[in-house]
Amino acid sequence: MLLWFLPLFLILIMIGLPVVFALLASPFALIMLEGDNRNVVAGLYRNLYNGMDSFPLMALPFFMLAGEIMNRGGITLRLVEFSQAFMGHLRGGLAHVNILSSMLFAGLSGSAVADTSALGSTLIPAMEKNGYTRKFAAAITAASSVIGPIIPPSGIMIIYAYVMGESVASLFLAGIVPGIMVGAGLMVMVRLMADRYDLPKAERIVTKNQDITQVEYWVSFVLLRINVGGLLLAIYSGLSARVGLATINEAGDKVHNLNIWIVFLALLVAAHFLLMGYRGRVSHDFRMICKKAIAPLQTPIIILGGILVGVFTPTEASAIAVAYALLVSFFVLRSMKLRDLGEVLTKSALATSAVLLLVGAAVAFKTVVSLSYAPQILSDYILSLSENPLILLFLINILLFIVGMFLDAGPAIIILGPILGPIFVDLGVHPVHFAIIMSVNLTVGLATPPMGLVLFVASTVSGEKVETIAKAILPFLAVEILVIFLITYIPAISMTVPYLAGFLGCGPEVGFSACISPAPGIN
Repeated sequence: MLLWFLPLFLILIMIGLPVVFALLASPFALIMLEGDNRNVVAGLYRNLYNGMDSFPLMALPFFMLAGEIMNRGGITLRLVEFSQAFMGHLRGGLAHVNILSSMLFAGLSGSAVADTSALGSTLIPAMEKNGYTRKFAAAITAASSVIGPIIPPSGIMIIYAYVMGESVASLFLAGIVPGIMVGAGLMVMVRLMADRYDLPKAERIVTKNQDITQVEYWVSFVLLRINVGGLLLAIYSGLSARVGLATINEAGDKVHNLNIWIVFLALLVAAHFLLMGYRGRVSHDFRMICKKAIAPLQTPIIILGGILVGVFTPTEASAIAVAYALLVSFFVLRSMKLRDLGEVLTKSALATSAVLLLVGAAVAFKTVVSLSYAPQILSDYILSLSENPLILLFLINILLFIVGMFLDAGPAIIILGPILGPIFVDLGVHPVHFAIIMSVNLTVGLATPPMGLVLFVASTVSGEKVETIAKAILPFLAVEILVIFLITYIPAISMTVPYLAGFLGCGPEVGFSACISPAPGIN
């Protein structure tokens, strides 16, 4: 009888019942029909509460709050101006600006819906005014918004890590290259479409008479030199052993011949002269636009840098991100007032409560999944289709793509992750690799007709019909599907960064290929 929980769940979704109630109603009804109604309501409530009562999940409300503070503090406009200054000269400039803005905004919010809403309200009218059709502007906004949950921080990766017991940091790092690939692929498609659809000609857009406070000027001045100096230090650290400036001891640790802090100070000086040399080649307004974007763009650097160095965990990083967002918005940019904080907290609390209720309900739903033996039955069925992992990965991508058309990424991960993850780990797919395959696939589903959530958000923002946007988005979906298959069959795309950062748990004696594609049965 319990095997009917999934058909019943789908029926409840199709008749319009909200997902959270469908997740709770289907196991409740079937357990009652089984006659095992002892403490049914108490059991479901307990699972619902336990599903939300988790320390790793605290990162979700903090990241949402940080994104909301940044958005309210006028960060969106600064990112758009920064993107226009860099990408506006390309053919189809504003479409490229839209994509680059989504990539930058992804490092602040980690939400596709927030991306579509915040950037769409700014860029869709601007693109239409510049000569783009409204359906094209809405389609490229929806298509690029799926980058939000791929480039860290990512809400759905936090959920996956919580459900499957994986490292949040490793998933964050594994999402960097796939997210950049999606953005680059969309830009290539825009360029291919530019001549055919007569997209507006290139025009570099640099807002004139830029104004910046002294505090923001000097904060940006210092941060930019620290960033460039840190990049030079990373290059030095990577090359030091090869040029004889460092040695590898018996424990496998790198020992530098020179004091690393002295090297960093020297590189800071070098960074200053590099930037001063570049300063004379660009206009004053261009430099001011770049300076105004420096402080907001430190958010992903702080998050990933702190995690990589080991200063804080991903959950602690989310709290640091909120503190930094408040510091920047109130004291550096001075774009928020104390009276704005109440509305920001309310909006982020409502958004967080909706996500956490879904997570809690899905955990209760997962309990029924385990009781029904559905994982074992599905596992036997999948393995009976083929013994070739490559064919099975192709089939599972098709399944995830179809699921993503109808179900939001969070509930889909919680329901299908515990079923599908162990199957492919036993077939030799690294757990982090499968996590990225699943996360990216279901994220693209947010922009896939007929039920893609960001399509409806883009429709609301633009005033265009969902059907019209769905037709215009198809070329961009083709690019995103291609990226999904590339990261599926070339593990190095997503696994190289976490491997180099040491987050895959492989010892120095384990080679790269063995680490990212372990033998069957080895995690």
